[in-house]
Amino acid sequence: MKSFLNVEDLGSLSQALEEARQLKENRFQYERLGHNKTLLMVFFNNSLRTRLSTQKAAMNLGMNVIVLDVNAGAWKLETERGVIMDGDRSEHLLEAIPVMGSYCDVIGVRSFAGLTDREYDYAETVFRQFVEYSGRPVFAMETATVHPLQAFADLITIEEYKERQRPKVVMTWAPHPKSLPQAVPNSFAQWMMAADVDFVVTHPEGYELDPKFLCGARVEYNQQDALQGADFVYAKNWSCPGVTRPADYGKVLDDYHRMMHWTVDEAHMALTNNAHFMHCLPVRRNMIVSDAVIEDPRSLVIPEAANREISATVVLKRILQEL
Repeated sequence: MKSFLNVEDLGSLSQALEEARQLKENRFQYERLGHNKTLLMVFFNNSLRTRLSTQKAAMNLGMNVIVLDVNAGAWKLETERGVIMDGDRSEHLLEAIPVMGSYCDVIGVRSFAGLTDREYDYAETVFRQFVEYSGRPVFAMETATVHPLQAFADLITIEEYKERQRPKVVMTWAPHPKSLPQAVPNSFAQWMMAADVDFVVTHPEGYELDPKFLCGARVEYNQQDALQGADFVYAKNWSCPGVTRPADYGKVLDDYHRMMHWTVDEAHMALTNNAHFMHCLPVRRNMIVSDAVIEDPRSLVIPEAANREISATVVLKRILQEL
């Protein structure tokens, strides 16, 4: 696996899930695989779970790890071609990337959407430059449009906790005071549509996800109808993806105070089939989800976060096996 960005890069999901199960039983069974190999983790944005879980995964495999926080201690990087670099950005990514590649064997990149230029974000401009110019295998630790390590961990969690063969999984939009990227919902939709689940997306009009990530998933604009009989409820906010309203890309379409009825609370969960609650974290309590729901024994936010280590271990293992 030369790069990891989307679900198809992983190949057979059933095989990947079995690999995850085995690795969870013994996380160190491949600890010699990464001997004398170095992982460089490049962060253009803040991180907690991604940084800790991916570094732990690399350690499970015996790798050395270098962490570069571009916004703390590095030169400010220019990412676009053709600009006159007379501002505060001292180095261009096109020089920085091959230099980074010379110090490592594998690169993980985390770079969020700017939410102002849809074409730039959805072209995955930063990630693609690392793939093209680093000379190393590159995997996504969240990009402008996707968060595959999170979606893989989500699927591992659903497999572990499902109580029927083909569970109903509902991803519901929830209010938030800020504009957030579509990376997590994009990947979650993509991965659920590749898995053996009954998947439904619910959100207000104007928040339609890009069809290439939605993959034909059923969209239900009535949240209460969507939640009926759900086995898993995945709550997440995202800003306008600009599919049906291009001029509104990256915007919050309504004052969040008027959208608080979308917050997942006990009344919402009562519509489900005693569903498990899921969220990628960090989560704004009593906006995305009520205290009672996230603290309920059916909440999976902690096991879900713990499985980030497992999803990253599977991905890194496969990359190392092809070096």
